[in-house]
Amino acid sequence: MKSLTMKVEGMRCESCAEMIRSRMATQTGVQAADVSFDEGRARVLYDPQATDEDRLVETVQKLGFRVVDHVAS
Repeated sequence: MKSLTMKVEGMRCESCAEMIRSRMATQTGVQAADVSFDEGRARVLYDPQATDEDRLVETVQKLGFRVVDHVAS
């Protein structure tokens, strides 16, 4: 498993964070997602054999948010 932390701009409320969290939960290979409106970040635990950083960043951006930085570990 790998972890990806993204700094996300454009979230205006907790519902925005929930929208990202819900969409991540449907992505192949994602084991867990924690999204914080207050911190402006999303953390995703994922299987690198099933998905990758670019696909996860793209998922957030397709929802209308901007990923300004991301770090995998």
